[in-house]
Amino acid sequence: MSSSPQYRVAPSRARRHFLGVIVATSARVAAIGSAAAMISALPAQAKPKEKHGDHGPKGGGHNCFLRGTFISTPKGETRIEDLKIGDLVKTLRGEAVAVKWIGRRAYKKAGPSWNDSVMPIRVSRHALDNEIPHRDLYLSPNHALLIAGVLIRVKELVNGLSIAPALPAERQRIEYLQIVLGTHDVILAEGAPAESFLLRGSNHENFTNFAEYERLYPAHSRTVMTPFAPIVGYEGGREHLKALLSLSISRFVQLHDPVREAYERIAARARQPVS
Repeated sequence: MSSSPQYRVAPSRARRHFLGVIVATSARVAAIGSAAAMISALPAQAKPKEKHGDHGPKGGGHNCFLRGTFISTPKGETRIEDLKIGDLVKTLRGEAVAVKWIGRRAYKKAGPSWNDSVMPIRVSRHALDNEIPHRDLYLSPNHALLIAGVLIRVKELVNGLSIAPALPAERQRIEYLQIVLGTHDVILAEGAPAESFLLRGSNHENFTNFAEYERLYPAHSRTVMTPFAPIVGYEGGREHLKALLSLSISRFVQLHDPVREAYERIAARARQPVS
């Protein structure tokens, strides 16, 4: 896989900020004299702030699949744009679940290059392990993959090698689609475990066809779904740290950072010579 100097592995400002939060918190824990005391002060269901579907002029809050992505169904793989309401998709648990709605949004290039918040991120074939994904997978930056029991936004995993901003060469237009199920779930996209859409009140309004959803489900137009798994990431360092402490409650002093662990493992895999 070729590297792109623009996206080399230098720690991001968010990561540097987060490391600073850890240092400050470690000092506080030492002063208190007990990590358990700090953990017990946190809410039982503490989670990082959720950014999926946030409103914004650049569309950076979307969690979507690029048009052309193959989704696993009981009948085999189907391109996401060919799925319809009522069609069944396979979840990570092996269940067949009906599609409730498909949100759509398209972008045209307004300048010489795409905005970072819109540009898809490519998860290269076999970036996660020897089989996953089985084709290049293109996701919007805020779309999360399920890795080691937590949901991690793909933008947190960019290493410039196996995971990097990219768009298929023939594309002059970016069209994103996302699947809404009855609950927030994990489906298989190009064989990789990726989240379905997490409805949070009015965030479906970010899609251009949102009126269709409100017409079909007027009683559910402000649904707030429970996340399938903890959503972790460096946006909002304090909230992320609380989530890490919750995940590490049985380890007390040891801070378990699933984002950094996943990033380092995937980046190390990308640096291995191709056999």
